[in-house]
Amino acid sequence: MTTFNALVVRESEPGNPKTAAAAIEQLTDDDLPSYDDVEHVTVDIAHSSLNYKDGMALTGKGRIIRSFPMVPGIDFAGTVASSESANFSEGDAVILTGWSVGERYWGGYAQRQRVDASWLVRQPAGLTSAQAMGIGTAGLTAMMCVLALEDGGITPADGPIVVTGAAGGVGSVAVALLASLGFEVTAVTGRPEQHDYLRELGATAFLTRDEMSEAPKPLEAETWAGAVDTVGSTMLAKVIAQTKHSGVVTACGLAGGVDLPSTVMPFILRGVRLQGIDSVMASTAVRDAAWARLVSDLPAALLDQITEVIPMTELLERGPAIMAGQVRGRVVVDPNA
Repeated sequence: MTTFNALVVRESEPGNPKTAAAAIEQLTDDDLPSYDDVEHVTVDIAHSSLNYKDGMALTGKGRIIRSFPMVPGIDFAGTVASSESANFSEGDAVILTGWSVGERYWGGYAQRQRVDASWLVRQPAGLTSAQAMGIGTAGLTAMMCVLALEDGGITPADGPIVVTGAAGGVGSVAVALLASLGFEVTAVTGRPEQHDYLRELGATAFLTRDEMSEAPKPLEAETWAGAVDTVGSTMLAKVIAQTKHSGVVTACGLAGGVDLPSTVMPFILRGVRLQGIDSVMASTAVRDAAWARLVSDLPAALLDQITEVIPMTELLERGPAIMAGQVRGRVVVDPNA
């Protein structure tokens, strides 16, 4: 019987999430989940990644884990070991992001996982599994933000794009993508020591977290043609108030809070469009389109600059770090190291 390592979160007192703790355990295929009325695919995982949601799962904040025991990890890339689906065969390279994996269903912090075939997409040609997870959920989300800006008719000629939380995973990929497409990018970060890093990705101007966290007026000077916001709350409200007429603001994160202290003024007087971005339940067609664009539009050299690879054993240290805003770019997890 196949044995493998997995990072498992268990409650020491069943029914009491406050007692949950994570540890690496050795499991067998018999431990893997199965789901009703689905075609199962078992994947040998090559790489996963560390995202903000994973930090929540590893630290117990936000109670993002819905049932125990749980293997966290909201994404992974690997090779099909066995398949009940006609869409996937043994040896196929696949990617999984979203679908509440790592929250409701066992996820990527393991050497092996069994999932619903409909949650998988094929790994695009030209990407390794490490590169796929260097992009991962964060990069997919960033690409969906860029697609929404394009859908709203925003072009480089319309003016600068502002990216909040720019040194994080979504922000880093968004900066690199937008710059590679010819946009002028202003990066918002609370870490001035990351300016050189963001400049290498293509940012040309910088704003501090503090100045963009000040309570906005209903309307402020028209500055941005569009935005990628990963923060929410007051910062998102300020971005909206500063967006030009017919501009597009994409919202994909809540690191700063779930509230939105804004007014209707930017929407009814400037025609600003606020577009929510959800990569968790995105259709397979949307995912395939986004992955194809990532392969063509995200320079491999910039992806390498964004990415750090760590063994799965370091996750318990990195979970609190990402929650504290101390992680830069993308952290790829190697469960086999």
